[in-house]
Amino acid sequence: MSEADDPLVNGKTPSTEGRDPAYFSYYAMLQHQVVFKHSRTVSSNELKKTPAGAQKVYAVEASQMAEKMRKLVESANTTESEALAKNAFLKDKIEVIQAKIEDPNLPIPRVDTIISEPIGVLLIHERMLESYLYARDTYLKPGGTLFPSTGSIFLAPFSDIALWTETMGKARFWEQSSFYGVDLSALYPDAKDEMFGMPVVGCFDPRTLIAQANPGGYVVDFYTITLEELQDMTIPFVWQASYTGIIHGIAGWFDLHFSPPPSVSSGNTIAMSTGPAAERTHWQQVRFLLKEPLAVNAGQTIQGWMRCVVNEMRSYTIEAELMVGEGQLTNPTILLTSIYNLDFNRRRGKWRLHEQTYNYNYYPQSDNLFRPEYNCLYEPEHPIDTTVVVENNFVDDNNNNQFIM
Repeated sequence: MSEADDPLVNGKTPSTEGRDPAYFSYYAMLQHQVVFKHSRTVSSNELKKTPAGAQKVYAVEASQMAEKMRKLVESANTTESEALAKNAFLKDKIEVIQAKIEDPNLPIPRVDTIISEPIGVLLIHERMLESYLYARDTYLKPGGTLFPSTGSIFLAPFSDIALWTETMGKARFWEQSSFYGVDLSALYPDAKDEMFGMPVVGCFDPRTLIAQANPGGYVVDFYTITLEELQDMTIPFVWQASYTGIIHGIAGWFDLHFSPPPSVSSGNTIAMSTGPAAERTHWQQVRFLLKEPLAVNAGQTIQGWMRCVVNEMRSYTIEAELMVGEGQLTNPTILLTSIYNLDFNRRRGKWRLHEQTYNYNYYPQSDNLFRPEYNCLYEPEHPIDTTVVVENNFVDDNNNNQFIM
């Protein structure tokens, strides 16, 4: 991606239109469906507290998967005998609409409930949440229900020498001065930027975390968040190191919550976690490697931010800064010309969430003999009795272009 196309540089909001044909073609294939994934939104009208469920459902699907959904529905509507009907519980209840939810003049009234699976890696990849917000603003009745209702993004520092060394090894290939007589070394800086700019998707051992994520995470409330807030988010963090060790990068995951609307005072909330200690999901977790690791002692604080800005690849360009100990964080909205990685206690990195690589080396197992030092993490001799807390916002110091927590 050139600087002219980089949203962190030019400040433009990229469109997803150019990526739509390939995107919807992929999700139209049955092999990519565990259950039918309604990649845009499914709206239900007058959801009743009966086993029969919704009185009327409008299933909006942009891909050819809509035709397969329609076949299932029509198999319920083509016979007069419910005893002989296939999928009788669908009869006369579901109307399949093949369209993007943003298309004008869809035959959908205001509804009581919107149900969708608009989630990607780190909650935001694929930019389907933008369609979810459009459906909310266009079709949801006042006081209506959104499922899911909120998402929480969690970030934590991790140590994984094997993963970092493997990534560095890929870059060092381009350090050769005579590869069959060709000097590749001019490409080594570019290769290092590229390899370390690829987020690593896959489950990992939670025991590699140097500190715990901030309780509650960074909350994205689907009832209230605006499109502009979703397209450019800055997530602050303050961690306290539980071990002495080396920070090789930042790990990320998310939780989802299914809650009654704010206007309803009663009701239960159901939560689902994609964290490293939870049951595996197909979203897994993601790790952002630093080109230069950062040392930390047990008990020290690590502060920083992660900024996520939409790009034209149905994803986000991500930049982050973390710093050990005291000091001033730079403003994530200001493009830096100096290299802050020269600071001994500060690191900065940049990643493109769509340029993912994958690591499936971790298999959970009960190991009563495990010790932190096996992961090159070293426990403090005395217990740590300090607690740090961070809120979901910064104070912007306009005079010094710094963010203060």
